[in-house]
Formats: sequence, structure tokens, C-alpha cells
Amino acid sequence: MTFLEMTQARYSVRKFAATPIEPEKIQTILAAVRNAPTAHNNQPQKIFVVQSNEGIASIDKCSRGRYNAPVVFVLGYDKSLSWKRKDGYDAGEVDCGILGTHILFAAHEMGLGSCWIALFHPEILKELFQLPESYVPVALIPMGYIAADAVPFEFHFQRKPLSETVEFK
Repeated sequence: MTFLEMTQARYSVRKFAATPIEPEKIQTILAAVRNAPTAHNNQPQKIFVVQSNEGIASIDKCSRGRYNAPVVFVLGYDKSLSWKRKDGYDAGEVDCGILGTHILFAAHEMGLGSCWIALFHPEILKELFQLPESYVPVALIPMGYIAADAVPFEFHFQRKPLSETVEFK
């Protein structure tokens, strides 16, 4: 499968099977994340791989978007480590976007489904996991084997023509 084919086939999974993910697959995904570029190569990310019953219960307290996934990646960065432009722009959130994309496609390549979740309560997450003040949670990524009856969101395959989103100068 080419990368383009993979980008067309992958979708945000909202229904997972109860099957656990093998530890070696999680390690492969983490290796792919480690290879992701970050601004100035500062690598400000801190990723939590939540899979314990207690951890999953905490995730469920701050988001309705787990969809029965057995593992949730909490993706965020330390704002004291992220690169900042002179005008104050902080690249930490973009760094997490790049890292998250690596997570999503690495999971897909191994037959796992995932979903980027931005709808969560960061203050509850920080409290439940006792995260430092400098930590900025960006996304939750539930992950697991796709349930047999899972389907892409109804709007998944709708794409604007490139002529509406790209301009050559």
C-alpha cells in the first residue's frame, strides 16, 4: 500500500473491539513518534499511553470520546521546552499535530484504528493524572482493533476539490 492509498483508507474509528493491543505494536508506534520532526528539534512532547483500568476510568471522566478503545494516547507538550518564535508564537501544538499524524498512520499500517479527540476537559485530565502546570494536553487518541461493524463517519469521504484549497503563486 502506498502512502497515498493509506491516507485514503484510514478513517477516524469510533467503535473498537475489546481486543488488547500487543505491546510490540505500541512500541513500534512510539518509535514512529520518536522519528517525527519538531520545531528546532526541541522534542517537547510528553505522551502518556493509558491502558490500565484506573487510567481508562480517568480518561472516561474527562471525555466521552474513548469509544471502548483499550488504549488511549494522551498527547501533549511541555511549554517550557517548546520552541517559540520571537513574536511569541509557540510551536508546541503544531509539534503535537505532527506527532499525532505519525501515531495515526503507524497505527493504521499495523491494522489498528484510531481517532483524534480534541473534545476533552484538559483541566480534569491534568488533575486526574497529576500533570505539571507546564504540560499542555493537546489531544486524546483512542486506539485499538476496529470493531467488525465500525464504519467511517458519514462525511469522511467528502473532500473539497484542490482548486478550493490550494492556490499556486
